[in-house]
Amino acid sequence: MPQVTVTIDGRSTDVEEGTYVLRAAEALGIEIPTLCYSKYVTPYAACRLCIVEATDRRGRTRMVTACNYPVSEGLHIATHTPRVLAARRLNLEMLMSRCAPLPVLRTLADRLDIGEPRWGYGEDTCILCGLCVRVCDEIVGAQALGFASRGADRVVTTPFDADADACILCGACAAYCPTGHIRMEEATGREVVHAEVALGPNAAIAVPFRQAVPNVPRIDPEYCVHFRTGGCKVCAEVCPKACINHDDVAREEVLEVGTVVLATGFQTLDPAPLKQYGYGRLPNVITAQEFERMNNAAGSTGGRVLLEDGSSPKTIAILHCIGSRDEANHEYCSRVCCMYALKFAHLVKEKTSAEVYQLYIDLRAFGKGYEEFFQRILSEGVNVVRGKGAEVAPAPRHGGEGQLIVRCEDTLAGKHREIPVDMVVLCTALEAQRDTRDVARRFGISVGADGWFIERHPKLGPVSTTTDGVFLAGACQGPKDIPDSVAQGGAAAAQAMSLMIRGEIEMDGAYAAIDETTCSGCRMCNDLCPYSAITYDETRKISAVNPALCKACGTCAAGCPSNAIRAMHYTDDQIYAEIEGILS
Repeated sequence: MPQVTVTIDGRSTDVEEGTYVLRAAEALGIEIPTLCYSKYVTPYAACRLCIVEATDRRGRTRMVTACNYPVSEGLHIATHTPRVLAARRLNLEMLMSRCAPLPVLRTLADRLDIGEPRWGYGEDTCILCGLCVRVCDEIVGAQALGFASRGADRVVTTPFDADADACILCGACAAYCPTGHIRMEEATGREVVHAEVALGPNAAIAVPFRQAVPNVPRIDPEYCVHFRTGGCKVCAEVCPKACINHDDVAREEVLEVGTVVLATGFQTLDPAPLKQYGYGRLPNVITAQEFERMNNAAGSTGGRVLLEDGSSPKTIAILHCIGSRDEANHEYCSRVCCMYALKFAHLVKEKTSAEVYQLYIDLRAFGKGYEEFFQRILSEGVNVVRGKGAEVAPAPRHGGEGQLIVRCEDTLAGKHREIPVDMVVLCTALEAQRDTRDVARRFGISVGADGWFIERHPKLGPVSTTTDGVFLAGACQGPKDIPDSVAQGGAAAAQAMSLMIRGEIEMDGAYAAIDETTCSGCRMCNDLCPYSAITYDETRKISAVNPALCKACGTCAAGCPSNAIRAMHYTDDQIYAEIEGILS
């Protein structure tokens, strides 16, 4: 685009021809007030607060709106003349006389030295700037909002003033609304919905978590407006490096590798089937992950501990071992629950004046500094009750304390207790990923009865597996806290590197061998081999063993109906010879 020279408040600058005066002023650091402008939508000049004086090369001067008036060569703009300021005051007073005393209007009024508007205040909170309509139409592409009526009756509404099926609840209109007239809220009017609080960010584009590798933003198609309507792409416009490609498609790449480190992690137990705790049924019964997200300063509540109605809780109960150490769910201990439950109690005491109850079976503060932290929690006034929470029920309606009742047995006091609380935090069990067995089958490793990957040896090979070159790291092997996961990750990386820098692998001399003259090609051994070491040769119609994968377990030899498989160095003649040598 050709460049033109314009002068704004006596300062000259070169900008692209067709640039609006408001954008040119921003480039010079000159602020022009406006309530209806966004650089991503078509200018509308509804508020007319951005009015300025424009003098062209012929010397003609007139009042124009800076948000939609394009610059031209030799144009002179004056943004703070008495005439401009008077026009802005008049436009703002007329706007204030129709609207309620909104904070954004009061801020502008103070800047323009306006006390009370001459015609008083109105009651409307919508200034008819049209930002929501333009954003919904031009960026989102949903066209769920529009103007209705004319003159003083003009309003922003949905088509035919009915619930709009076109609305995708993206919240763009609420984000752009300068007065807060449009808000996103839950159907029942609650400000906080714990069931919808996720551990990670729910924005369309964000870094998954602070320690993510690679630490770069990613686009979530579930929330991205472009993938829902085909519109938007604002992120691609503002990215200075042109890194965003909405047309990119998923692709599969086949890589040849020498080692693999499995770090598939864990998932948390869904407490909804445990009806006695009321999760998903009773308000303010939340999981530990939801409570963690709430405490995060970048979370939905800004780090504040709130109930679903937006108020602060007076009493909180933290229930340990939900699904852990439980014959009906998982018999093992999840290891991390005790300490993060104590951390929750510390955070609640730090942020609120709420009373905190810890309901536990056995407190396992096993790590370095853990017992000291437990003693610190006791000194902060946290109530520690030895007894598993048995049931969470609604509190009686006749004006008792708390909104919920937690029933438990206090084993130290030897009595049953009913504790009134406002919020219940469930410390749910850590469990293996749902696809663990499929992953284990793919890599030829074993899975325990509880779903976790099995290591080669619990003491001598804690990161190795029965398949050479496949190592374990983190909670895919079993519940672990962060220090243990970091240590195991370093050990797995070292083991993998030791194989890669060696270049060659020493094979065990014992492996299965197939007699090609006897093999019938029934393929039974292919299905029996737990290490996928046997393949079928379609050309010769026989099976063949890969010695590098075989572990000489003997399963194929025992199951072969033709006796065509033998274990190398363990033939009958060799074994008889060994026996004779021992007895001679």
